[in-house]
Amino acid sequence: MDDKYYMQQALREARNAFDDGEVPVGAIVVLNDKIIGRGSNQVEKLNDCTAHAEMLALTAAFNYLGSKYLMEATLYVTLEPCLMCAGALYWSKIGRIVYAARDDKHSYRKSTGETNPFHPKTKLEQGPGEAESLQLVKTFFEQRRP
Repeated sequence: MDDKYYMQQALREARNAFDDGEVPVGAIVVLNDKIIGRGSNQVEKLNDCTAHAEMLALTAAFNYLGSKYLMEATLYVTLEPCLMCAGALYWSKIGRIVYAARDDKHSYRKSTGETNPFHPKTKLEQGPGEAESLQLVKTFFEQRRP
């Protein structure tokens, strides 16, 4: 299994969010080739502005491991993390973050510029799935803002 496979799993979570009327972002946490956390945006469902896909996937992974650190894990997320999620990822000490698409409106870069807010040992990279992720987001907002 590779980045493409795992990003497809994150995109599945994003499609679930889309189907639930949520901004279509999905995330998974992988450790030793096993998915240990999943999340899709649930801001509307939970009436909670912190219920982002990354936050929910991290919580699931922490609960699975019984640990607050994910140094050997990888987060796959369909859209570049926002500043709030970047803070949670910093504290998790996650080893690697792979995102499908940049988010020029709401990503951590909007507040930090190009300053890296993640743990110094965290590797950040853009991976596969950009076109599908952007199309989901575009379609979602087109349907709500004609």
